[in-house]
Amino acid sequence: MNPIELRASLGLAGLYALRMLGMFLILPVFAVYAGKLPGGDNHAMVGLAFGAYGLTQALLQLPFGMWSDRAGRKKVIYIGLALFALGSMMCAMADHVAWLIVGRAVQGAGAISAAITALLADLTREENRTKAMAMIGGSIASTFAISLVAAPTLAAWIGLPGIFILTAVLTVAAMIGVKKIIPDPIVSRFHSDAEISATRLPAVLRHPQLLRMNYGVFALHAAQMAMFTVMPLLLTKLGGISLEHHWWVYLPVVLVGFVLMVPAVIYGEKKQHLKEVFIFAISLMLLAQLGMALFMPNLVMIVVWLSVYFIAFNILEATQPSLISKIAPSDAKGTAMGVYNTCQSLSMFLGSAIAGWLYQQHGSVTAIFLLCAALMVIWLFFAAGMQPPLPVKTQMFHIGDNWAGDGQALSVKLAAIDGVKEVVVLIDERVALLKVLQTGWDEAAARQLIEETAGLTVPSAL
Repeated sequence: MNPIELRASLGLAGLYALRMLGMFLILPVFAVYAGKLPGGDNHAMVGLAFGAYGLTQALLQLPFGMWSDRAGRKKVIYIGLALFALGSMMCAMADHVAWLIVGRAVQGAGAISAAITALLADLTREENRTKAMAMIGGSIASTFAISLVAAPTLAAWIGLPGIFILTAVLTVAAMIGVKKIIPDPIVSRFHSDAEISATRLPAVLRHPQLLRMNYGVFALHAAQMAMFTVMPLLLTKLGGISLEHHWWVYLPVVLVGFVLMVPAVIYGEKKQHLKEVFIFAISLMLLAQLGMALFMPNLVMIVVWLSVYFIAFNILEATQPSLISKIAPSDAKGTAMGVYNTCQSLSMFLGSAIAGWLYQQHGSVTAIFLLCAALMVIWLFFAAGMQPPLPVKTQMFHIGDNWAGDGQALSVKLAAIDGVKEVVVLIDERVALLKVLQTGWDEAAARQLIEETAGLTVPSAL
């Protein structure tokens, strides 16, 4: 990466992490603190407040991304951050759970994830884009782990209103960072690997393998939000741990989940057993949900089932984007990820809203976790019919801004190279997208062909 690409990648990874902080930092504490507000004795209302963020995210994520193509990336990002800061302050000042619902909805309305990804694509060359996206993925995972551990102590110091105020202040700082740190793109164009295409949307929505993945992310994050709607209450009431010490539980189970996730993912990717690892993790998640529903009499068993949960969650969270990349058509990867992320946001709303309603109706968590277990059974059924993904990766090559050759002819020649499984040449975007075997493909031949055809020197792809 050159200095501009590195600055853009690190800056946008930090911005994305801050965007997710608004959700992650309140996960372990929201149910307890919201319950102390007027109206907080109604767990259905608390569940709605918890999930309202996801609802507006789901509704506005795709439109905001498409809007950024016309209005400009940074303009949309500024508007989204301003909405996020406004919603955070509304939550901080809420004197009733109903106003907390409104504030959370305004927070989620700043749906800038797609605009950030598009800006990153504008600011990075094709051969460096995978590395830049990986930085964003790493920042999200780190934010999630840090939030689970830090939030209980932070909430004990400044309360939930203080967390919302802190989030608003950091968001204003992020707006300054976008202005001062993130470069302005010289050229802003559509990128199929990173953005939503309305023309490709129908095909993605009909793709049977992608539909399986969309249901999977829906089930996974609906169960996540349902669990965090009631888990802080369980740790306090059943486990006998005060809220500021909940990190005593979260820290070890998150570490266990992370450590055991790494070899599972490596085994799946390197040994070409990704489907088997995927189904194993879903089965493990089903076990965790059944355990929390049927046998959770004390703190020890809470820790046991949370450990099983985070092992499964981390494996699934790491493998699903990889599967999307392998399954999605090369020219619709951005569209596939956009639909996937929308399903995730919608599940966050429904998971917490339904969990709050069930807890209000039954006064116990059994029905909640049994419902989550049912989601996992359905997921297992869908995953069993999934076609094992080819051991491929996506390579992108720039073909020259002034190239005016025959894209179809170039596609045919590239497809004939050893190890190339799929080729799409996008003339408007000046890129050739190749799905190639992870090992053993002839990269040198592809580079030489593009150089000869386009009359330029192509850097090595990642």
